[in-house]
Amino acid sequence: MKNIDEAKLLKQYEIKSLSRADLHDADLTGANLRGANLSEVDLRWADLSESNLSGADLSGADLRWVDFRGANLSLANLSGANIFRGNLAESNLSGANLSGANVCNADFPDANLTNANLSGANFSNASLANANLSGANLSNANLLGADLSGAKLLGADLSGANLLKVIGLASTKEERG
Repeated sequence: MKNIDEAKLLKQYEIKSLSRADLHDADLTGANLRGANLSEVDLRWADLSESNLSGADLSGADLRWVDFRGANLSLANLSGANIFRGNLAESNLSGANLSGANVCNADFPDANLTNANLSGANFSNASLANANLSGANLSNANLLGADLSGAKLLGADLSGANLLKVIGLASTKEERG
């Protein structure tokens, strides 16, 4: 099945498993992929803006240059995924697992990453400006050159994280209760 045909099916029906499928360049804007198995799927350059991927398994997926603007990825498993240069602006990643993921040069402005597992992830040169990282686990994450301007880090675990050349760390919002 060609990737365009698979994309049409995804938008029309609630598909539960497309593990290892080739969906690069697919237009899945607004698709309902809640709880779907998309492990090791190829979604390079795909448009998943405003899609519902809550609880979906995207572990090991190739998500380079993917557009997740405004998508719901709450409780999704993105462990080991390659999200190089992904656009996750205003996306909801609360409680998501991005442990060991490659998200270097990705954009997360105004994203919700509360209580997300980001341990060991590579966020080098990523933009997390105004992102909510409250309660997030960033232990052993690589944040080299990342932009944390205006980010909320209340209760975030930064133990062992590489914070060299981080932008805006001193000006992050620290809410006190």
